[in-house]
Amino acid sequence: MVIVHRENNEDPCNHQSHPKTTLVKRLILLLALAGCQPDAEPTPRAEILGHIRIYEDADAYAAWPALVETRGGDLLLAFTSTEQHVSPDGAIVAMRSADRGRTWTGPDTLYDSIIDDRESGLTALPDGRILAHIWSTHWTRTDYETTYGNAYDAERRQRWINQVDRPAYRDAAPLHGSWLLVSEDEGRTWSAPRRGPDTIHGGVALQDGSLLVAAYRTNEGHIGVYAAPDPASEWEQIATVTCPTPDILRFGEPHIVQLDSGRILMAIRGTAIPYNDQSDLLNVWLTYSDDGGRTWADPFQAPLWGFPPHLFQLSDGRVLLTYGYRRPPYGERAAISPDGITWSADDEIILRDDAPNHDLGYPASLEIAPDTLLTVYYQRPDTTSHKVDIWGTIWTVR
Repeated sequence: MVIVHRENNEDPCNHQSHPKTTLVKRLILLLALAGCQPDAEPTPRAEILGHIRIYEDADAYAAWPALVETRGGDLLLAFTSTEQHVSPDGAIVAMRSADRGRTWTGPDTLYDSIIDDRESGLTALPDGRILAHIWSTHWTRTDYETTYGNAYDAERRQRWINQVDRPAYRDAAPLHGSWLLVSEDEGRTWSAPRRGPDTIHGGVALQDGSLLVAAYRTNEGHIGVYAAPDPASEWEQIATVTCPTPDILRFGEPHIVQLDSGRILMAIRGTAIPYNDQSDLLNVWLTYSDDGGRTWADPFQAPLWGFPPHLFQLSDGRVLLTYGYRRPPYGERAAISPDGITWSADDEIILRDDAPNHDLGYPASLEIAPDTLLTVYYQRPDTTSHKVDIWGTIWTVR
């Protein structure tokens, strides 16, 4: 993990104490001290201040991050730590930053059952509570003999088969599915899990105080929209966003944001049938609702290729979309729209284009100071590594 040290006990991310130009200079200095150099040629419309490796472990496949800001101002990061992409025993861990993403503590275990806990979304509520949405997979011998029979070496697959054949693992089949945990102390401790909708990045607390989540795991290639008046209530599916081309695509891994206008915007990953990360069909899909999520506009594609998407409204009202780019040059990208509906490929921002292969992405972004962003994601550090790490990029928008 890269640690960026604060100089003279000053906080360069405290924009109330420093002008924007000073903030940018200090962030560049801090990143340089940590060995993170800004890109030599900044992308137009954005300046990449540097990349930070937040978490690395030679024995762990660390992936699929989620990111929120707590009411107290900390940044809370959750991700999966496991052996490989489909190994049978992943855990959800959390890390925390008290200095706007420059340094991180942890990881601490957020949730770890006997089966594979492999996806986590975070939803921050106005009253300070945080929801963790977990997806747990119960693997079987058939999965490793048939579905992934050619994906890993025989020794590794046999070891996984031995693990899932143990009586305790087999008996844990009821743990399969989506779970909801609640933290009353800004993500330091968590409640016991109970059933709730899945979401890859998290849901949203609407302006009326109710909760909304866009889920995909149990909706057969479409998106289910779930609502609840509060975390303790039962979730109700209030809408379905249907993929218009189910013969060639399936919808998955959506993310939603409520804009200042009240409109709810949803971005969706399209996955090719049969699976193909290089397909020209994989532009980001978008839809929106003006009635609290009960009805949605017909989904349409943005002129932006990549997946899965994450949405964030900037303090100036513009809408940020970040997404992984799984074809050469591999990396992470972003785009900015004035309204969340109008997008242009000419405005695409390259955050990174140096990843060694397609095993990357799932970016999530927050504004850590006016016009200054932190985007977290996962990717491999180099061509020789068989693991992936959690990274952050600090950058500014114009």
